[in-house]
Amino acid sequence: MSSTTNTPTHHTSTIGAIGAPSRRNTELALLVFAVAIPVFAYANVGLAIDDKVPAGLLSYGLGLGLLAAVGHLAVRKFAPYADPMLLPLATLLNGLGLVVIWRLDQSKLLQSLPNYFQAAPRQLLYTALGIGLFVVVLIFLKDHRVLQRYTYISMFGALVLLVLPLVPGLGANIYGAKIWINIPGLGSLQPGEFAKIALAVFFAGYLMVKRDALALASRRFMGLYLPRGRDLGPILVVWLMSILILVFETDLGTSLLFFGMFVIMLYVATERTSWIVFGLLMSAAGAVGVASFEPHVQQRVQAWLDPMKEYTLSQQGVVGHSEQSMQALWAFGSGGTLGTGLGQGHSDLIRFAANSDFILATFGEELGLAGIMAILLIYGLIVERGVRTALAARDPFGKLLAVGLSGAFALQVFVVAGGVMGLIPLTGMTMPFMAYGGSSVLANWALIGILIRISDTARRPAPAPAGNPDAEMTQVVRPS
Repeated sequence: MSSTTNTPTHHTSTIGAIGAPSRRNTELALLVFAVAIPVFAYANVGLAIDDKVPAGLLSYGLGLGLLAAVGHLAVRKFAPYADPMLLPLATLLNGLGLVVIWRLDQSKLLQSLPNYFQAAPRQLLYTALGIGLFVVVLIFLKDHRVLQRYTYISMFGALVLLVLPLVPGLGANIYGAKIWINIPGLGSLQPGEFAKIALAVFFAGYLMVKRDALALASRRFMGLYLPRGRDLGPILVVWLMSILILVFETDLGTSLLFFGMFVIMLYVATERTSWIVFGLLMSAAGAVGVASFEPHVQQRVQAWLDPMKEYTLSQQGVVGHSEQSMQALWAFGSGGTLGTGLGQGHSDLIRFAANSDFILATFGEELGLAGIMAILLIYGLIVERGVRTALAARDPFGKLLAVGLSGAFALQVFVVAGGVMGLIPLTGMTMPFMAYGGSSVLANWALIGILIRISDTARRPAPAPAGNPDAEMTQVVRPS
């Protein structure tokens, strides 16, 4: 007698491949709130200024909603497993920025200035172009690892972008900083906003290859690992480049942004605290050295140390002094904890910089400390989702690129908010997504697009393996 036993077929598959949630519906629900909040704020501003709902409320709401829908459909189609919070957070900041820029457009004081123009329609156009660039990134950048092939091309491109403002006839000196180029028909453009993305690609590709050499230490001194002399080369080159930017373009913000981004990525790649210490020391040494002979930087430092003196000298008509730092502090002070209410502040007294460099002062006055904390929390959430994307990335290049882009975004928010609030000297950079400026809006939407692409690759479930023909049902015969 013999008995026949059938062993069942065993199929192996990854857990992620079985119904992994894409979170696109979550993103859609968050986008509804991200559009509704600016629309409500827009109505609030109109009621505060004219005691009636603004005539453009419907068109503004439909326009912002349409742009958000285009972005959402692009993510749903081309990056279905991406982080669901990045797009709604960026949309919310962009929408609130549009509302406050429109609110400043209604100011009688700003309308009386000789160079006044309606900034809100242009900003809406820049937002549409930014969303378009965001969609283009998702369509054509199917895998972020492709960018690794262009490591040194990215470095060359970044250097070209940084040098463009110094080209005679092309560069423009605006309020002391030579960081702009004039494009006929489009106005001024700030190439440094796009250079930060190119440099992040270069740093990620370079450090992925060189991180082992940079992590080596020759000796230990006072608890710090000192890198070998030949490994100091890259950080010295970037330090020198940031100093040259500061000297020739008198741009403290971009210089700090690039060097800080490199130090952050260097620390993540090597896990050596000594690199951060060296970076801080070199940054401080360079800034102090340049401030000792560069008048524009000296003025920024003086306005930071004694804003009231700068305000007084400016009121007396002394050339070379600015009243904006003191006015921004007064705006924050008059806002108090809960603010004066949207449309009921006086930050338009800051004049030409009210909708760009100092737009945060308008939020501080009209939304108060609570509103500023909420806005900074939104920025913090974008950085947190970027860092979480870096942790989830499966390849070292993706990890470094996500950290670099998130670090650049965080540094830009810090130097702008810190400058307006008086924590550090003013830098002249724009608040991402909220301040008026086409370069910043376009570059930051591209940055969000790259982060979403990395996030989609990191969260995408591994495909289930094909069935194994050897795993067919087998018949095992055992003697009774």
